[in-house]
Amino acid sequence: MNILLTGGTGLIGSEFIRQYSDKHSFTVISRNIAKAKDKLGDSVDVIENIASIKNFENFDAVINLAGEPIADKRWTDTQKKRICDSRWDITAELVSKINSCETPPSVFLSGSAIGYYGSQGDRLVTEVTSPRDEFTHDLCAKWEAIAQGVDQTKTRVVTLRTGVVLTQKGGALSKMALPFRLGAGGTLGSGTQYLAWIHLRDMVRAISFLLEDSACTGAFNLTAPEPVTNQVFSKTLAKALGRPCLFNVPSFVMKIAMGESSKMILEGQQVIPQKLTAAGFKFELPSVEEALNEIYSD
Repeated sequence: MNILLTGGTGLIGSEFIRQYSDKHSFTVISRNIAKAKDKLGDSVDVIENIASIKNFENFDAVINLAGEPIADKRWTDTQKKRICDSRWDITAELVSKINSCETPPSVFLSGSAIGYYGSQGDRLVTEVTSPRDEFTHDLCAKWEAIAQGVDQTKTRVVTLRTGVVLTQKGGALSKMALPFRLGAGGTLGSGTQYLAWIHLRDMVRAISFLLEDSACTGAFNLTAPEPVTNQVFSKTLAKALGRPCLFNVPSFVMKIAMGESSKMILEGQQVIPQKLTAAGFKFELPSVEEALNEIYSD
C-alpha cells in the first residue's frame, strides 16, 4: 500500500514504518523535514503539511497518529486546548481531503485513546461500555466523531483506542521505570487502579491487522487482553528490572505533582480488546510479565 502517515516520527508511527517498510511505501507529514528524514531514512517521503499534497488519490490508506503528548505537562486551560487542537485540526483536514477525492483512500485509521471511557474503576471495559463524561472523554469523543465524518461508502474508518504502550524505546514506561532503577520504586495511590497496556510490538501488529482486514470498522481497543492493577504492574516491573518494590506514592502527592492529569494514573481503566480478539487478532505478548521480561531481557 501507499500510505500517508501523520505522527510518523513518534513512538508508534516510527516503529510501524520500521516494521513494514518492506511491505508498504510511506509519506510522512512533519514540520521538520530534515529531522524526520534523519530518523526515518531516505526511503520515506516527508512533506511539511497536508496542503502541499497535490494528488490525495495516490494514497491507498491514511493512518493518523498525530497529537500533542497528553501527560507530559500539567493540564492548564492552554495545554488542554493544545492537546485538543493538535488532534482535532489535523483530523478534520484529513477528512476534508479524503472526502474531496473522487477515488479516495480505501481505509482511514485514526488515533484515539482509552481515555474515551473516562475513569471506570474496576469495571470491565469493552468497546460498548458507556463512557464517563470528563476531559479525556470529551477529547476522544470529538476526535473520533471528526474521523467518522469521512464518506464511509467509499472509505473504511477505524478509530484506535490505544492504552499505555510499553517499550524500551521511550514513552510512559521509561518514566515509570526510573524510580525502580533508583531503588525507590513502588505503587501509586491505592495500587488497586487498573492499567490497560499494550506492548509496542503488538501495537504495530494490531494496526497492520486493522489496515488489512476489510471487515474491521469503527472503534477498537488497542490494549493487551490482560490489564493489571498498579500494584501487580509495579511488582512485575520491579522483578523484571531486578529492583525492589518497597514504596508507595500517596494519591495527594501525585495530585500535587500532576494536577488534574493525575486522574489517568490514580483512577485507571480495566480495558480489554474485545473486538480485536473477536476479529481474530493474536497477541504475541498478552501478559504484562511476558511484555516486561521481553523489554528488559538484555
